[in-house]
Amino acid sequence: MQIAIDGPASAGKSTVAKLVAKRLNYIYCDTGAMYRAVTYAALKQGIALDNDKVLAEMLNSFELKFVPADPEQLVIVNGEDVTKKIRLPEVTNQVSLVSAQPSVRKEMTHRQQDIAAAGAIVMDGRDIGTTVLPQAEVKIFLVASVHERAVRRYKENVSKGIETSMATLEDEIKTRDYKDSHREISPLTQASDAILLDTTSLNITEVVEKILEFIEEYEKN
Repeated sequence: MQIAIDGPASAGKSTVAKLVAKRLNYIYCDTGAMYRAVTYAALKQGIALDNDKVLAEMLNSFELKFVPADPEQLVIVNGEDVTKKIRLPEVTNQVSLVSAQPSVRKEMTHRQQDIAAAGAIVMDGRDIGTTVLPQAEVKIFLVASVHERAVRRYKENVSKGIETSMATLEDEIKTRDYKDSHREISPLTQASDAILLDTTSLNITEVVEKILEFIEEYEKN
């Protein structure tokens, strides 16, 4: 079974998807980390983030691996562990621009589909249910208020020693939402057959349990 979990920034997609995959013993694929990894590599090489042609050339030698580890899987780019580096603000604030480039979108979509072909999978992102895995049996679209998502991002940043004000985070999330939903290729949008789940007032455990209920309901029908 393929399970697609989409939604805007900081809606809880990755955290929830990891837990759902663990409960089901499925493969987990964090597509957001893939785009962050490309962004990090481009920044490191000094590539203009809107230069699609040069980004396409970079991807020819771009090696990306996910390595199982505890408490989280490692993200390895060209032999370098970038697990923490791809979560830094300078990457977060530029990933929408990079992910909107046609060559990047095309290459990452192909890689994601190859990963999904390996077996039962939980994949999260912004265009999984609409573009990457349009035939996924269960599609979930997670949402939450801008304020709640900013609170979540703030707590995450604090845990990583990153200082950012709530006002700045809310502005960044609004900007990210606009960019993601207005890009020309694979914009952030809810698939017509996806289940909308508002997580504003739910904790992680409650969200996971609701998704597992949706999956169980699908399997009964």
